[in-house]
Amino acid sequence: MRYFEKQIEKNTVYEGLIVNVRRDKAQTHVGKQVEREVVEHPGGVAIVPVTQDGMVLMVRQYRYPVEKELLEIPAGVLERGELPRDCAIRELAEETGCTAGRIIDLGSIHPSPGICKETLYLFLALDLHRGEMQLDEDELLSVDEIAIDELLDRIMANELMDAKSIVGVMKAKKYLEAQESKE
Repeated sequence: MRYFEKQIEKNTVYEGLIVNVRRDKAQTHVGKQVEREVVEHPGGVAIVPVTQDGMVLMVRQYRYPVEKELLEIPAGVLERGELPRDCAIRELAEETGCTAGRIIDLGSIHPSPGICKETLYLFLALDLHRGEMQLDEDELLSVDEIAIDELLDRIMANELMDAKSIVGVMKAKKYLEAQESKE
């Protein structure tokens, strides 16, 4: 059996700087009418920058919605018409000051599909070259360098709670292990 819901009515209740919020009516595959709330998000990217010696550049910043400082991989919102790879290159430079000799596509995820219509594209950045950070006016962050295995330990200890970072670090680790086994 395939599950689906058909949109019957679409009603935008809020238009914001980054997100819009809708309250829709839909019909389930068995004919029941239901209400659905949807946060429309333009999508974004997240990058796992790994240095030559296996350190991951992590961004430390305060996140207002969860009221705490989080450790995350660099990330950002896609601009209208921007390709995810181009956004990853831009965000890496802005938040870490780095450029990458290689950008590897790690796939995409839907971080919170029960409420948010967002696709987040994940990338691995290798062969890093250091430069100056180019933060947006409202960004206050610092960069920490942490070994990828330590990050995995922090994930398992529930010390790293950002979903995109958890998935990105785990995918990057698997990718790097696969490359090592080929050598």
